[in-house]
Amino acid sequence: MSMNVTPDGFCDHTAVIADDELHNHFNEFLKNADTALFGRVTYQLFENSWPQIAKNRTEPAPMVEFADLIDNIEKIVFSKTLTKVDWKNTKLVKEIKKDEVLNLKQKPGKDIIVGSPGIVSTLTQLGLIDEYRFLVHPMIPGNGKRFFENTKMNKTRQLKLINTKIFKSGVIELQYQSL
Repeated sequence: MSMNVTPDGFCDHTAVIADDELHNHFNEFLKNADTALFGRVTYQLFENSWPQIAKNRTEPAPMVEFADLIDNIEKIVFSKTLTKVDWKNTKLVKEIKKDEVLNLKQKPGKDIIVGSPGIVSTLTQLGLIDEYRFLVHPMIPGNGKRFFENTKMNKTRQLKLINTKIFKSGVIELQYQSL
């Protein structure tokens, strides 16, 4: 799991720093994955921009590389309202089933990544996330979507800090292993 957040708990994509250093960081993250899990909102946000960036190739090189990586990865979208998905390598699933996600995790291959707040919340409740990466951005937006906003946890999830990274922009990545 990788999520951009602010110190006041918001995870709105408009309240983040998106410089070349962070794009390069996410590119390395994506190179180690072969599957991405999305909720409807994040999927539609990504689908509306990244395929065009991959096609047009006019953005800075780190953005084009990210666009290529996310465009070619297998994508699974969890949505009860979408009836079809058009982005290549994308499969639509109506609901998250613990056994199906466990089976997906057991398949050979690279990492499975997730960055949709609602999907992260559900997978956390089910105990299915192995690693959390919070990229804390140095800003206080004061509004937007809060991470774990509507989540009622059935138990506390213990985490072990395994790495930190400080970016030139002041963003700090906190990498935790789920215990």
